[in-house]
Amino acid sequence: MSRYDSRSGDPTSYRDRKSDSGFGVTGYGGSARSSSSKKDYDGAESPRKFDLDGLTPFEKNFYVESPEVERMSEKEVEEYRQRREITIEGRDVPKPIKSFHDTGFPEYVLEEVTKAGFVEPTPIQAQGWPMALKGRDLIGIAETGSGKTLAYLLPAIVHVNAQPILSPGDGPIVLVLAPTRELAVQIQQEATKFGSSSKIKSTCIYGGVPKGPQVRDLQRGVEIVIATPGRLIDMIESHHTNLRRVTYLVLDEADRMLDMGFDPQIRKIVSQIRPDRQTLYWSATWPKEVEQLARQFLYNPYKVIIGSPDLKANHAIRQIVDIITENQKYNKLVKLLEDIMDGSRILIFMDTKKGCDQITRQLRMDGWPALSIHGDKSQAERDWVLSEFKAGKSPIMTATDVAARGLDVKDVKFVINYDFPGSLEDYVHRIGRTGRAGAKGTAYTFFTAANARFAKELIALLEEAGQKVSPELAAMGRGAPPPPSGHGGFRDRGRGYGGGRPWN
Repeated sequence: MSRYDSRSGDPTSYRDRKSDSGFGVTGYGGSARSSSSKKDYDGAESPRKFDLDGLTPFEKNFYVESPEVERMSEKEVEEYRQRREITIEGRDVPKPIKSFHDTGFPEYVLEEVTKAGFVEPTPIQAQGWPMALKGRDLIGIAETGSGKTLAYLLPAIVHVNAQPILSPGDGPIVLVLAPTRELAVQIQQEATKFGSSSKIKSTCIYGGVPKGPQVRDLQRGVEIVIATPGRLIDMIESHHTNLRRVTYLVLDEADRMLDMGFDPQIRKIVSQIRPDRQTLYWSATWPKEVEQLARQFLYNPYKVIIGSPDLKANHAIRQIVDIITENQKYNKLVKLLEDIMDGSRILIFMDTKKGCDQITRQLRMDGWPALSIHGDKSQAERDWVLSEFKAGKSPIMTATDVAARGLDVKDVKFVINYDFPGSLEDYVHRIGRTGRAGAKGTAYTFFTAANARFAKELIALLEEAGQKVSPELAAMGRGAPPPPSGHGGFRDRGRGYGGGRPWN
């Protein structure tokens, strides 16, 4: 029997936390935690208090170190972290676990993990699970495809099972905020898969679809809500749900949510959650805005970084950049598809919805099995396109950045950046749709004179990932004009870069 199956615990654990708390609110209907000083963020002693009167105590520290983990020496722990590129910050950081059984997750959860074919925890899971199970706030910085969804969902299931069951009118116990509908839906699929054996109910709240089914789910009572910020606020203001029972809050892809302008909505939502909640804050990058938001919402957090906090691409992805002109793009795309098309899934990114539709229409007229997904499509159509792509019935999908984050489709072999994105962060997330869960992948990028301002940063990204840089791209990085049209090409695939050789 798992050590998490029991709902009993130390009744004093909640009140102990009250004495050394670090929040600046007088009730959870007020503003977000107010202090942003380095001292409070790092968990140093703080004189501030917050009012917990009237709030039901709850359990959140469930971690018991397994004998195997306990026996690990400091040297073994350090070697393990170095080998798996795990960097940690914070006080009293638990040792990483090496196997799923070290977590002590309930057997029914471990059975689902085994059934899913996982062999060992990913780095973010190995260090993140003990941190999350201890009930402390957590910042996790890891590239896409690192296994972070399960890093917060499995502890969430343990957390829910330790709380009193929902009463009529109760809102959720776990709230996961996500930037896009697609990501929210995928998180809910995982929550359903791993939570069903313990009868944990979840629902997905997002815009673009009728509210009726979502309202009914909320009224029936669900322990886990995965939501995009706008629709969740709508549901709260319409009194279809409330956040009074939320004790486990997850902000997934916080950097993307800030990019999309959700900062005010996030603050509004968090202001309605009890201040002694456990907060898990996930991001692929760590710019200043993301750090500032973390300082306001988290108390004494652990921080785990997988790899470097600096922007970098997944090393399992081969990156090939082709310097071309705008009017060469479509012909280059068709020649590239002729070269690589073998029935594998190919994801093509465009900058605009109009461009997405135009190129998809042209590809279909030319006999290519392509469908498109973007923000103007109805949710039903987007779901259908995704299912066709996942099933391999339509192995080519064009997309705007709506699909770039959180899109988890197995066996995407190739990503093509038809248009270069508006930032290096989006470039990293786009190409991160391939090379997931240990697989290899290839990303092709069309790069024009209009993208020259990104050349220097792109070169640094390529070099960090061990990719070769074409002479043409290197010249653009030094400020030279792009080469005459007709140069560049992906036929020279064995050399690991595009550029410097004509197609024929």
